[in-house]
Amino acid sequence: MHGRFGAMKRTLPLLLLAGAAVALTACATIQRGPVGNPSVPQPAKPVDLNRYAGLWYEIARYEAGFQRGCEGVTATYGLREDGQVSVVNTCRQAGLNGEMRSAEAKAKVVEGSGNAKLKVSFFGPFYVGDYWVLDRADDYSWSIVGEPSGRYLWLLSRSAQPSPQVRETMMNRARELGYDLKILRTTQQPGD
Repeated sequence: MHGRFGAMKRTLPLLLLAGAAVALTACATIQRGPVGNPSVPQPAKPVDLNRYAGLWYEIARYEAGFQRGCEGVTATYGLREDGQVSVVNTCRQAGLNGEMRSAEAKAKVVEGSGNAKLKVSFFGPFYVGDYWVLDRADDYSWSIVGEPSGRYLWLLSRSAQPSPQVRETMMNRARELGYDLKILRTTQQPGD
């Protein structure tokens, strides 16, 4: 009897550890969402960071756990003295009149990418994500942003309410880049 109890005593921590690993993996999978583009292309054009800097409004996105319930989403980019890019993302929780949330980050340009690929860090060195400007308007009035896994997509505009023609241009271009528009979620912005 003592031998069986000893074996159970050694097995229980392993089972708990395995259960925790499965639970964490399940949470990570839930957070990531579906793959909307299994073959993400390389960015189409180089990016002039001086022209890209400033305020952008999120027009649509693939839903991500870290943005769940966010409306009125904006991103503001700036050039830092150390050569990196500052990032401030804001959103209103649960509607345009909801509580304002914001997250600050910094980004490094990926060498050789024409400034179209960034490595963004929101929590120091603990979380670094890819940010690829896949395409943009020649006048920097809109931008399509993704990353290599195809799980994330953001359609950005300099205007909270871009014209129907600009919206159609962004949607058509995202489709041409291989993105599934059926899982695209429209973001509420002031004036909706």
